[in-house]
Amino acid sequence: MSIFGGKREDFRKLAEMSSVALVLPSSIAVGLFFGYVLDKWLRTDPWMLLLFLVFGIVSGFTSLFRAIRKYDKEESGKSRGTRGRGD
Repeated sequence: MSIFGGKREDFRKLAEMSSVALVLPSSIAVGLFFGYVLDKWLRTDPWMLLLFLVFGIVSGFTSLFRAIRKYDKEESGKSRGTRGRGD
């Protein structure tokens, strides 16, 4: 018997959605960081910063859309599975 009273699946979904909310800003931050470091090392202000900012944004949105698509597929699969049983 679960200490969560059968709500383990709900907690899992909450954790997944919370991580999805952090994917975009963290990807942008990582891109900015590497762009800044490369600009200082190569003395190419501001080109590497801008380039890696774009990479971070693209990476963040790609990860965000993949996570949303995965969540949507899981939900649609569950709703199809419960219709046949008359729930």
